Amino acid sequence: MAATQVHDQPSSSAMQFPVMPVVDSVLFPGTFLPLSIDDERMIAAAEQALERPDRNLIALTLQNVNRSGLSFGGHDLARIGTQAVISRLQREHGRMNIILNGIQRVGVEKLIDHGHYFEARVKALDFQRDDDPEVTALMRETMKLIEQMNLYVVSETGQPIAELVHRISSPVTQIYLIAILLNLEMDKQQALLEASSKRELCRLAHAYVSYEFKVQKLREKIAGEVSVELGKEEKEYLLRRQLSEIRKELGDEATAREELRDLTERLEAKSFPPDVQVEVDKQVKRLSRLTDNASEYQIVRSHLELIADLPWTESTPDNFDLQRAQKILDDDHFGLKDIKERILEQLAVLKLNPKARAPILCFVGPPGVGKTSLGVSIARALERKFERMSLGGMHDEAELRGHRRTYIGAMPGRIIEAIRRAGTNNPLLMLDEVDKMRTDFSGDPAAALMEVLDPAQNHAFHDNYLDLPFDLSRVFFIATANSTDPIPKPLLDRMEVLRLSGYTLEEKIQIAQRYLLPRRIRDTGLQDGQLLVPDESMRSIIHDYTREAGVRELERRLAQIARKVAVRVAQGETEPVALEPSLLYPYLGPRLIFLEHIREKWSYGVATGLAWTEAGGDLIYIEACRLPQKKDDLRMTGHLGEVMRESVHTAISYIWSRADELESDPARHTQAGLHIHIPAGATPKDGPSAGLAVAVALASLYTERPARKDIAMTGEITLSGLVLPVGGIKDKILAAHRAGIREVILPKANERDLDELPASTRAEIRCHLVEDVNEALREAIPSLLLRPATER
Repeated sequence: MAATQVHDQPSSSAMQFPVMPVVDSVLFPGTFLPLSIDDERMIAAAEQALERPDRNLIALTLQNVNRSGLSFGGHDLARIGTQAVISRLQREHGRMNIILNGIQRVGVEKLIDHGHYFEARVKALDFQRDDDPEVTALMRETMKLIEQMNLYVVSETGQPIAELVHRISSPVTQIYLIAILLNLEMDKQQALLEASSKRELCRLAHAYVSYEFKVQKLREKIAGEVSVELGKEEKEYLLRRQLSEIRKELGDEATAREELRDLTERLEAKSFPPDVQVEVDKQVKRLSRLTDNASEYQIVRSHLELIADLPWTESTPDNFDLQRAQKILDDDHFGLKDIKERILEQLAVLKLNPKARAPILCFVGPPGVGKTSLGVSIARALERKFERMSLGGMHDEAELRGHRRTYIGAMPGRIIEAIRRAGTNNPLLMLDEVDKMRTDFSGDPAAALMEVLDPAQNHAFHDNYLDLPFDLSRVFFIATANSTDPIPKPLLDRMEVLRLSGYTLEEKIQIAQRYLLPRRIRDTGLQDGQLLVPDESMRSIIHDYTREAGVRELERRLAQIARKVAVRVAQGETEPVALEPSLLYPYLGPRLIFLEHIREKWSYGVATGLAWTEAGGDLIYIEACRLPQKKDDLRMTGHLGEVMRESVHTAISYIWSRADELESDPARHTQAGLHIHIPAGATPKDGPSAGLAVAVALASLYTERPARKDIAMTGEITLSGLVLPVGGIKDKILAAHRAGIREVILPKANERDLDELPASTRAEIRCHLVEDVNEALREAIPSLLLRPATER
């Protein structure tokens, strides 16, 4: 890089050396300075100095530069520094440890930026040799003060400072050593180095030492006013007295009064409800009577600052443009027609009746279907502030309601803190993972949340720390959950549940092509056209590398592909990547997911069931076999929950009670035990919806007629043979469709759920709606001959 001139002024007899920037220190002539450097420019300067025969460089102090995130330019370097020699060097782990010995003062005439280090043309600065009586007098007074300070300031070697200083004959070097041993501020040390004459140097030194002497005397005075034996309260009192005296000397008491005045002005400028205004006036008067070192001062002040920060009357105007809101929702999310319609309905109600209470919406669905991002879109459509609060793992009621101010470390609850951050009293507040709250000895956060979400109570929400009623009725609350089962019923009753089911294969492809892939291409710095993923390849990615109802894992896989393409582009390849299905292996590795498909090996005693999990729908196979010579033995394996075990018992009782009707050999029921297994034994399973599939598997086992392997079923059954409705129908049918099954048996009462299916899926799936078990048996086991009940 070409050298750049930073500073230039004419001079003669100049020298040129590399520049070593020094942080938070000043190197004086006649002293040494150890440095540990890892900055590239500092290391480069040291390397340049080591290449010189004299190993000399110029140490210039960096001014107004923080130690963290070191970044500086030529204008940050002081114009007067010290010529130094590197006397010792050690390298370790990319760092360089050096010791600089100061030689003489120099002034910078020209600073040259070589890109990776600075170089300076300098001229030596010497003091004139003269016998000035003022210099002698100032030095004697300064040394007298140093000798008196010997009682309080001792060097690291254990010797008094005065003794060390007296060993040096040069007054200039004495002053430099005093500045180092007293650890003066960096700007004071730099001022000493830049002094233009011995007289100015001695004046500065005397002023600085006098200040340090007064500080020492003040500490002595404060320490002498209290007893040597200090208890806890006496120690706190002493520290506060010391703080008060120091503030008085430094003029900080005026700063504390200014802060109190600013807080009072902020409170006077805000508009409060009448009951809040009474409390504010009371607390302001109380604060004005307290000293700033009183124990209650910070408590009262923090409370008033919270009151001043809260938006009691501040709100953002809502944008009720329904067409704009529809466009934002469509731009941000694909599908979700029913959800979008419900949101637009609410916006229309708020537009026609601004005083209407906004309902508490609860988005329920598997991970990755867009619950949280949907809340962001609603806030953007309304032009309201958005705040998100995760409730996952919360088990302490005080996290929501806050702690009382009498406790040490008390703070407001997370609801009030969210309102404080939003700065308006009508934000959109998303309560994420509301089904993940826990209850223990600290209280029940769900009970506290009921007050927050109850329109009849939240107009006067009471936070323990704030201890004043705050109106939450204008807040638009949206909760999210993966399942409603863990949510307490009273809390669930206060929310309107909107279910977001998993996406179909075609919906995932559209979401990936419209949103996920462009976002990942943009985030990795690729240009349009450098990465193309056809729909067929996207279909293979979804089938072979993801298993989810949402699209979160799919986005991670696309990010993995984009990063590998970015590596190729960064290495200089310019040819666009068109990712065909056969080319997925180098980017994603071997196939990860092997979904349940129609089994090739089939026998009697097996039936195909449909299950719902938090990740969406899934296929499960019910397997049953007899245990000879163990007629009283019943085994159930596969990590079954209590409700599923009861469902299995119900199915067994029903099939055994219909032995004549099924025309099965009674000995098969009475002379053998029974083992029922549901594969994927490490995965917990529960719920009543497998009852119908268990009954079909048992009927197949006892009649020795195989059930159809191309049909799946779900439904709860009763002892009288009724088939009751179950949940998750859409996700279950989508799982059957992914597995290649085109016929399903469903409870008749679930017919209404078929309207939620995409038209393309519904056209390919044939649904058998049944009201009793016998109807299901006729569809699932065509060869089964059921004797009418009247012939039994």
